[in-house]
Amino acid sequence: MDLSALQQILEAVRGKRVACVGDLMVDRFVYGDVRRISPEAPIPVLAHRSEEVMLGASGNVARNVASLGGQVALVGVVGDDLAANTAMELIGSEAAFEGHVVVQPGRSTSLKTRFLAAGQQLLRLDVEDREPVNEGCQRMLSASVEDPAASAGAILLSDYAKGVVTAATIAACHAAAEVSGAPLVVDPKGVDFARYGPVDIIKPNASELAVSTGLPTREDHEVEAALTAALSRCDSRAILVTRAERGMSLMLRGEAVRHFRTTPREVFDVSGAGDTSLAALGLALATGATLDAAVEFAILASGVAVGKVGTAAVAPAELLDAERVLAPMEEKIATLDAIVNDVKRWRAKGLRVGFTNGCFDVLHRGHIAHLTRARAWCDRLIVGLNGDESRPVNDMASRAVVLAGLGLVDRILPLIDMTPRGLVEAIRPEVLIQGEALAPEHVMGADLVAAYGGEFRPAEAAGGF
Repeated sequence: MDLSALQQILEAVRGKRVACVGDLMVDRFVYGDVRRISPEAPIPVLAHRSEEVMLGASGNVARNVASLGGQVALVGVVGDDLAANTAMELIGSEAAFEGHVVVQPGRSTSLKTRFLAAGQQLLRLDVEDREPVNEGCQRMLSASVEDPAASAGAILLSDYAKGVVTAATIAACHAAAEVSGAPLVVDPKGVDFARYGPVDIIKPNASELAVSTGLPTREDHEVEAALTAALSRCDSRAILVTRAERGMSLMLRGEAVRHFRTTPREVFDVSGAGDTSLAALGLALATGATLDAAVEFAILASGVAVGKVGTAAVAPAELLDAERVLAPMEEKIATLDAIVNDVKRWRAKGLRVGFTNGCFDVLHRGHIAHLTRARAWCDRLIVGLNGDESRPVNDMASRAVVLAGLGLVDRILPLIDMTPRGLVEAIRPEVLIQGEALAPEHVMGADLVAAYGGEFRPAEAAGGF
């Protein structure tokens, strides 16, 4: 995924609503140092340093949706124990969350405690009930799914085989998807993918696909055979298998398998990487992105997640940083949030910020003259890049890369679902440069700049913008 495409998805996902349904857990991480072996037994002694708690399983999917800019309806079950109190506190602390949590008295809330030293897990302790939730809880859970899921852009069902994803829960998700038209994506557990019914996508990892089909899933041809077998045994419209360093492989019913590769990254901890990929996939699909684009977005997000210790949530800036490592020439193409942060940093240094916008197609001497004048009037120049509505010769992604190669330009924001006025409101440039001989009252955003004491400058240049 190039930076321009990533930029488009990151802008599109902001505020999109996703329902996260399924097994809800609390993840506890105990960090320490190991410097000796116990005299009581041949085991390491962990000297306690710190602890951290966060939502896991479907809760971690929800955390990643929120971290990427989405809104979350989180539907799950807890018991009536201390871990349940922790879960509810964590849900309440997330501004982007709506909690729809059912309490089953006497049930243990799923709690995973991991003990780590030097970035590596020494031990994991699980406290959980794996029996299906009782009938009363199932009825309440199904009712809890109905409204939040029916108004979501995507429904993500996380099955960790902890007793929450029952036939009733699955049926409730199907009913909500039918009402909303939202894609229903399942992260499965167990050998029987057919139990999920005609969902849009089932997303196992390679090991889960191997267990389900009884076939190897290491090489491409093996994965192709396993995907074919899995689709023949269930009603899902597609299966997307995650393959760690080998990327992902997708098979739509009636089509050939397609392999999506990833760039090798340093792996610190795979905890929750599947949750991250599910969140990114569902959130992208909620925007109406193509399935190919959603898969590439999920690959990038999970690749960032495995480079972090713990059950990690991934932020847009981290995705952009990861992609910039792969495409240094495109590093100037940024999200609005990143540009706003850059502007704050520049102003703290006393730098003057300028803004201009245009189509810049095909780039010619008039454009260069305009940008040269604009850059002379400021210390940092931000360019808003107009969309493809005027049918330029080069598409937005190509035009953005060409502009990024110019030393005159410091940041580029493709104007997707945003007007130049909206960007002016967000960054409040000290100087607004317009490339045509227009009066200020005819320039979008000039009144805003004048209101806060900024400056408007026309910079005529040969050729159209």
